[in-house]
This record gives sequence, C-alpha cells and structure tokens, in this order.
Amino acid sequence: MLTCIANLSNDEVFTPPEFANKMLDAIAVAWSAAHGGSSIWEDPSIRFLDPFTKSGVFLREITSRLTMGLAAKIPNLEKRVDHILTKQVFGIGITQLTSLLARRSVYCSKHANGKHSIAKSFENDQGNIWFERTEHTWEGERCRYCGASKKALDRGEEMETHAYAFIHTDDIKTRVAEMFGEDMQFDVIIGNPPYQLSDDGFGTSAAPIYQHFVEQAKALEPRYLSMVIPARWFSGGKGLDKFRESMLSDDRLRSIDDYLSASDVFPGVGLKGGICFFLWDRENPGLCRVATHFNGEAPSVATRKLLEEGADIFIRFNEGLSILKKVIAVESGKSNSLLLPDDNRFDQIVSSRKPFGLNTTFKGKSTKGKNDIVVYRNGGKGYIGKSEISTGAGLVDKWKLFAGYAAPGTGNKDTYPHRIISTPFIGEPGSISSETYLCIGPFDSKKEAESALSYLCCRLTRLLILMHKPSQHTTRKVYTFVPIQDWTRVWTDEDLYRKYGITDDEIAFIEKVVRPMDFNGAGNDD
Repeated sequence: MLTCIANLSNDEVFTPPEFANKMLDAIAVAWSAAHGGSSIWEDPSIRFLDPFTKSGVFLREITSRLTMGLAAKIPNLEKRVDHILTKQVFGIGITQLTSLLARRSVYCSKHANGKHSIAKSFENDQGNIWFERTEHTWEGERCRYCGASKKALDRGEEMETHAYAFIHTDDIKTRVAEMFGEDMQFDVIIGNPPYQLSDDGFGTSAAPIYQHFVEQAKALEPRYLSMVIPARWFSGGKGLDKFRESMLSDDRLRSIDDYLSASDVFPGVGLKGGICFFLWDRENPGLCRVATHFNGEAPSVATRKLLEEGADIFIRFNEGLSILKKVIAVESGKSNSLLLPDDNRFDQIVSSRKPFGLNTTFKGKSTKGKNDIVVYRNGGKGYIGKSEISTGAGLVDKWKLFAGYAAPGTGNKDTYPHRIISTPFIGEPGSISSETYLCIGPFDSKKEAESALSYLCCRLTRLLILMHKPSQHTTRKVYTFVPIQDWTRVWTDEDLYRKYGITDDEIAFIEKVVRPMDFNGAGNDD
C-alpha cells in the first residue's frame, strides 16, 4: 500500500519504501565506517527521529531493521519490538491524518496503546508518534516562522493549519522535550520534509520551507542527519541564499545523491529541478561524495569540494564541472577559479526580467499604426507606440535576441535530453518584447545577432546555462558561466569543443543531457 498511496496535499510527498531504504543504507555505511565495522541496527541504545512523518515509512523500515539486528541481544520478539518502538523510534506527525496513518503503519494500530498495537508498554494513545494541532504566529499577513499566508491558512478549527510544530518554535530542543516528556538526544534524524507552503502548491511562486526543517534538525545536534529535499537549493530558490551558503560551507555534509528527474524517485510528482538526499555527519568532516543519478543508469560518483573557487552555487554535474573548468581556464587563464572576467560574461548582455516594462499579459494593438513598434509577446505579437516605452528604450532600434523567460518542458517534470532554453530568435530594429522574453544584446548588425544566435543553439553553451539553472525560469543569472564570443562568425559545437579541448567522453555526456537545437530556430520546445 505504501508504495502507491496518493499524496494528501502538494506539500506532503510520500517516500517510496525502496528510496527510504537507500537513505538508511547510507547511514548504516557511515556508522559502520566510524565504529569499526559494527552495525547500527545491533545497538539497542540508538534513537531515531522522523520529525515530519507522513506514511511512517522511515519509522517502519527502521523498526524492521532493528527487529532483525537486535535478535541476539533481545531474543524474545515481543519484548524486542516493544523496546524498539518505545525506546528507539520516534516521529512527529505533520497533520492529524498522517499521524494516524503513521501509527497504523508502525504500531499496526492508530492507537499506540490499543489492543491491536504491537507496542505493549505505551500508556498513551500517541505513543512515540506525536501530533498536536499547532497554530501559526501571525505577524501582519504572514506567519513569523514559515511565512504562510494568513489569508490562505487562517481558516478555522475545522481545517488543517499546516503549521508544522518542528519549525514553529524558537527553541527546538525544549519543544522536543515537551513532545516526548524528557530531554531527548537523537542519534539519527531522517525523513522527507514538506517542501513548500501548502497554500501555493507546486507553482513557481511557491515559497520553499524545507530549509527550515534542515536547520532545526541541525540544531538538535544528531550524530547523523539525512533528508530528501528539492535540488533547487543548489543554485536558486526564493529565500534560499543563506541556506545554500550554510550548506555549501559545512564540511560535515558528506554525501549528496542527486536525481536529475524527481519522477525517478516520486512517480507522478511534478517537481522541476530534480531532488536530492544528503547525509550530514556531525563527527566526520571532509570532502563530499557526489552521486548524480540519471535515467536509471549507474550514477556518476566523485568526491569533491561543495563550493568551487569563484562560484557561489553547487555545480551539479560531476562531468559538467570538468567541462566548466576547461572553459573558464581558456577564457580567464585561471585553472583554480570558476569566475569569468566581468567583460567576458554573457550575462552582462542579458536583460533583467521585464526588459521593456511590459508584463506577461500584455497584448497590445492588433494592427500596426504609423509610429508603432512590434511587441513579441506570449502567443504571438502585438503593437505599441514607440513613445510609450521608457524602459529599455536604448535597445528598441538595435539588433538583439529574444529568449524565453520560461524554459521548454512538459509541465513541471524534467526530461533529458532537453533544450535547456526555449528557442531564441532575432529581434530586428523597431521590436521589443513583453515579460515573456529576456532581451540579449544589443548587436551592431544582423550578422552579429546571427552569430550570437548560433552560439546559443550550441549544446555546450546550453550545458553551461544548465549548470546555473535551478528551475524552469531562465533568468539573467543562469548565463553566469557562459563566456562572450567573437560575433563575426557562425558558431558550431565542433568549434567550441575544439576551442576548449572537450574530450570524446565529455562530448558524449553533453549530448546525453542537452538536446540538439536547429540554428534556424526550428524544432519543438520540449
């Protein structure tokens, strides 16, 4: 049942048991390496916490492993199971319904002290899977702790608040002690937190909240911490800059398993940018093992620094990192930094969002008047008086390129190989765009614009964009790793491969990830 159960809301993504076991395997390996080869499942003193349990899958799989591992130390099965459930396995429900589901999964009864419960020593109904309704702390129109909208979630006692107890506190250690009746030191914290505010769904404007769960878990100082979270934090995401900086500067983050497509882990869940699970090891700092999982193939694995010199993001692809270093070395003359010179960065000729001050819904006139200019917009083109444009006026009469702000794809799912950006096209003098497109330029001639267009159509160029691109939005910032070229020629991938010394293996990787794009702009945007 737990392999196919539907998610209850957009922020409650259930974890398949086989994936939960991969995370538990990683913890077991780390424990064994640090404890002379011993098994964590044979230690009756270890405490585990899932602070945002939903189906109870992590607690159930931990219980199963401990039941086998402790057989020699506690031979009686009933006593062994009772010890595990009352002394070693703890959870915090995120809603009333999921707490009941978790108890049913772990205790075989929604009542921990019920007659059907396999735990025999509990004196209360909840056992060690705690849930109480928590209210948001409104400051103006937003919750102080999670930023939830008062308008959306201040909706009466008959509805779930989605105010998660684990992050609605200033003192998590005291709060956990209140939950379980004593000061608790957990050896392992593991789980799959809510990803974003339930009032926003999986839309691109939704604010992430998973970072708050990671930070609170670290504050409890466990021996090991492992969570599965969206991978957007690698390079983007609303309000994630401080979280990203904290994670990438933490040498206790010892492994990241990165899944380029979230649907490979959570079938049917649309989550652009993929997902990852990490292992944080309090007592064992060092380099990070990075494994990239792609289309069911054997993962690409490398042990490396999380933050490269000159970069403020995590470089997602192991193979991509070596390619990027080659490009930067040729352009900057530096082999130890990922920072391009300012005058050689393509992002310097890319506009910010809404380059001419017109939003996405702009339609304009349907026919062109005497002093009108063309506006490329969502669904076609319209017209507007030239005198009405104040933002970006210096680009109006220049040659330029237009590239979509939203990248191509199928819904919120990632498919590979894909095109990374929507098909760019040339904007002639006397043309502008709505917010649907970013503007690239200006260029002095059509020939220069065609040269830049050929460059954006190259697979290598779009790989460099992908390495700084956290979601379907193709902002100015995603062009940070792209160098400016000589705009007097048509560019091909063969030219770029030759210029940067790209190997056959690296070419094969690029072609596996990036879909071809016709220089003439033909082809499907998917």
